Amino acid sequence: MFDILTVCTGNICRSPLAEQLLRARLADLAPHVSSAGTRGLAAAPMTPEAAHIAEALGVPATETAEHRSRFLTEQHLVKPDLILAMTRTHRRAIAELAPSRLRSTFTIREFARIAAAVPEDEIRAATDAATSPSEKLRAAASVIASYRGLVPQLEDPADDDVIDPFRQPWETYLLSARQLEPAVTAVAATVRLAVA
Repeated sequence: MFDILTVCTGNICRSPLAEQLLRARLADLAPHVSSAGTRGLAAAPMTPEAAHIAEALGVPATETAEHRSRFLTEQHLVKPDLILAMTRTHRRAIAELAPSRLRSTFTIREFARIAAAVPEDEIRAATDAATSPSEKLRAAASVIASYRGLVPQLEDPADDDVIDPFRQPWETYLLSARQLEPAVTAVAATVRLAVA
């Protein structure tokens, strides 16, 4: 088994959506995927808009209904093999809580962007010596992290973020989902390559 953590602010929109989509797309690999918020609310459900989007993208309504938010703690950062923040601000908060996890921590769009530039053979080579799915994913994350300075910088660094739709119009929820969903697809493909 391998462990992925997704992180946003309140843990009621972006990170639970990412969590549920990753769990669904990697279901055959039996991952443990969870989420938390840097300023997490206490046991709050997903917003109706985020739940609607999750269900439209194939997540069972029972799963969206079961979600309850939690506040990110240092303890949550010990086990995950890959930590995916929704923004650079969240990534910075994670690094402050657990500096040793920097090579395993990315914004979700950053991970997708950098992974696209890493040759698949290099990811396979890095994971060959690993014996468990967890070790394989950590090795792949380390290789992808090593490309951070090699991949051209974005003109707008905010393009590595997923916009926060909380208390925003429906159009902002749709924009947030349009930013998040392709990144989830790319992450799932990279994870599958790493652990297969």
